[in-house]
Amino acid sequence: MDMLFVLQEPAAPAGAPAGQPGQGQPGGGMGGLGGMLVPLVLMFVVMYFLMLRPQRKQQKEREVMIANLKKNDHVVTHAGIYGIVKQVQDADLILAIDESKDVRIKVAKTAIAGLVKASGAEGAPKAEVEEKPKG
Repeated sequence: MDMLFVLQEPAAPAGAPAGQPGQGQPGGGMGGLGGMLVPLVLMFVVMYFLMLRPQRKQQKEREVMIANLKKNDHVVTHAGIYGIVKQVQDADLILAIDESKDVRIKVAKTAIAGLVKASGAEGAPKAEVEEKPKG
């Protein structure tokens, strides 16, 4: 007794035209490596424009700010110490943190978190304009 096995394709859903890829039939869309690669590339592009590019821009601005530090600039360190730059060396700064008692500390340039006030900003006009009373 020989048994004969016949493989049949699954029946198409009612109302589906014959010959078009349907549910369970191969060839319905992109398959394999191409189908998985496109979403990964799109995710990388989105991640680049939302995270990596702004971070690099911010890093470049910080490097320019640190390179342009000069005497009498008011700065804050990553530790939260406010000071005035008294001397700029190659990789370090001398900050005056209390001028009345002549307290100075030496910090690395990379420890500077931000510029509070530039030394040239003291003579600049204020952005706010006061209203003159009418009369």
